[in-house]
Parts: sequence; structure tokens; C-alpha cells
Amino acid sequence: MRVLFFFMMINNQSPFYVKLGFQFLVIFFICFFITVAQNILIPFAFASLLAVLLLPVVNFFESLKISRAISILVPIILAIGIIVGIVYFLSSQIAGFMQDIPSIKEHLNEHFISLQNWVKQKLNISFRQQNEYLNEQAEKLRATGTTYLSHTFFSITEVVMLLILMPIYTFLLLFYKNHIRNFLFAVFKKQHTRNIKNVLSQTKLMIRSYMVGLLIEMAIVATANSLGLLLIGIKYAIFFGTLAAVLNLIPYIGMFTATLFTVLISLTTTDKSSNIVWIIVIFYGIHIIDVNFLMPKIVASRLRVNALISILGVVIGGALTGISGLFLSIPAIAFLKILCDEIDELKPWGMLMGDETPSLKKSNLYKKLKKISIKKRR
Repeated sequence: MRVLFFFMMINNQSPFYVKLGFQFLVIFFICFFITVAQNILIPFAFASLLAVLLLPVVNFFESLKISRAISILVPIILAIGIIVGIVYFLSSQIAGFMQDIPSIKEHLNEHFISLQNWVKQKLNISFRQQNEYLNEQAEKLRATGTTYLSHTFFSITEVVMLLILMPIYTFLLLFYKNHIRNFLFAVFKKQHTRNIKNVLSQTKLMIRSYMVGLLIEMAIVATANSLGLLLIGIKYAIFFGTLAAVLNLIPYIGMFTATLFTVLISLTTTDKSSNIVWIIVIFYGIHIIDVNFLMPKIVASRLRVNALISILGVVIGGALTGISGLFLSIPAIAFLKILCDEIDELKPWGMLMGDETPSLKKSNLYKKLKKISIKKRR
């Protein structure tokens, strides 16, 4: 009760350190809530992104005097069909990859023997010592195998729940969109109506430009990666090119992971060491073009979030909710920035997350320094 009374006493007249401490405490409780309720929040978050993405199509069908339920069902079915097609394509590529697993194991064994010889020559560690260490690590892995399997099982069940709940949430969000909008206007005071409208409109524009831009950019990057790998004769070029484009959706670490995986597998399927160099050149060459030209032009960069906050957000999102957090962190941060920019007390946080660099020529400090320098010259 004392803690609750203390929170109720916090207002604009409270000391700065009290308000700042309260804000950090709110952030902590939000992170704790996300961790505890992630199985509920993650499907809802993905459904919200999909609902905003499909909203123009739904509005178009409704303008043709088609019932709301059918106007919503048709875009959702089309979206599911596209996702199923992509999954089928990747599965067919993986099937060909799995057929060569015995050959890949054989090549990996050859590389492993070469590595053991190098360790013996350079570090003077015998084969027996190396094998003992590896066997010890294998025993530790078996001891924790049950835990890993349980985590894997639960992750699979979470994916299944996501696939079931996401279309249902998407349908309901689109069906009750006006109801939700009216609720937001009713729950806040009338003086905040303009701010709510700004948040809703900016969030819709941000999500649409981000999602549509990412889909177009992913298609271009997948095509360029696949063509590059085909030109140098890499096996499973289309699979690796598409995988790299998908992992590229994970900011900053996705391309590194895709490149490392492709290089490791290519070591077992090619005898040319130059191909490894070409894989790195192709992936990172396309990535540089993507970051400097495709992302700014296609995605339209409505996020306006600086690199530091983006990296922190990706790391925190991954720590809180795993793989889903890596994908959802950037749109979530962009939404928080839009929200902070509309609330006076939170505008400093919006400024911290933004990428706007104030011009020195427009600042009062620059004008004062200029006046001082003129006086000294006189």
C-alpha cells in the first residue's frame, strides 16, 4: 500500500530523480510482463502487424459493398496462401539438401581430421587428449539433452499456436477495428484526441511502409544472392540465397549468421577455397548495397530510430522472447518512439531513440559563439 501511495504522489512537481526512477521502474515491469506473457503477446503482435498490412485491401473490398467478414477472410486466405507457397518452396530446397547429408558428413569428417592434425602440430595436443575432451563435452551434452529436447518441443508447440492464433487474432482485429478505435478515443480525455489520431495514423504508415518495403527488399536480395551463388557454382544456391534474405530481416546479426552457415556448408561441397572468399564478397557486397540504397529507397525509412537503440532493442528483444523478439523489436521501438513524441513527459525518450541530429548552425550555442568571435575580431 505504501508503494502504491508513493506512485500516486508522483506528478510534474516531483524531483527529476524521482520521475526518472519511476520511468525506469515502469520499463522494468513492462519487460517482466513481456517475459511472463510472451505466449499471449507474440501471436497478438504478429497479428497486429498483419492486420495493419491487410487493412487497405480490406477497406477496398468493403468499398465494393462486400460484407465485412468476407472482405477480411479473402485477404487473410491470400496471405496464408502466399506463406504456404514460400514454406513449400523452402521445404523443396531443404529436401534436396537433406539428401546430401551423408556426403556432407563425410567431408566434415575430412575437415575435422585436418583440424586435429593442425592442432597437434601447432599446439602440441595429441589425438588422445583431443578425443578425451570431445567425449567429455559429448557426455555433458547428453546429460542436458532432456532439457534441450523439452525446450525444442515447447518451441515447436509455440510455433503451432502462433500459426493457429495469428489468423484468428488478425480477423478479429480487422472486424472490430472501429470498435477498438472508438475505445481509444473514449478512454482518454478529449484534449488528447489529436495525439491519439497522430499516433494511430503514424503507426499505420510506419508498419505498412516497413512491412511492404521489407517484402520487396527481401525478394530483391534473395534473387541477387541466388544469382551470385549460381554464377560461382555453389550447390543449393537458391536455398542459401533465400535463407540469407530471410535472416537479413534480423538486424545487424542476420547476415553474419547466414554467411557463416553458407561458408561452413560450402566447405563440405566444394574443393575451391576461392569460392569461400566469393561467398563472403557476394553476401556482404549485396548487403552493403541493400543497407545504403535499397533500405532507404524501398523501405522509406519511416522508423527514424538510431543504430544504437536498434541494436539494444534487438538484443533485449531476443533475450526476452527469443527469435520472435528479434523480428518484433524494431517495429516495437518505432511505435514507442511515435508514442513518446506525442507525450510531453516522454519526449526526451523519443529524442533519445530518434536519429535526428540537430544542426549546429540552428542552435543558440552556435549563435553565441559566433557573436563572441566577432567581438574578439573587433
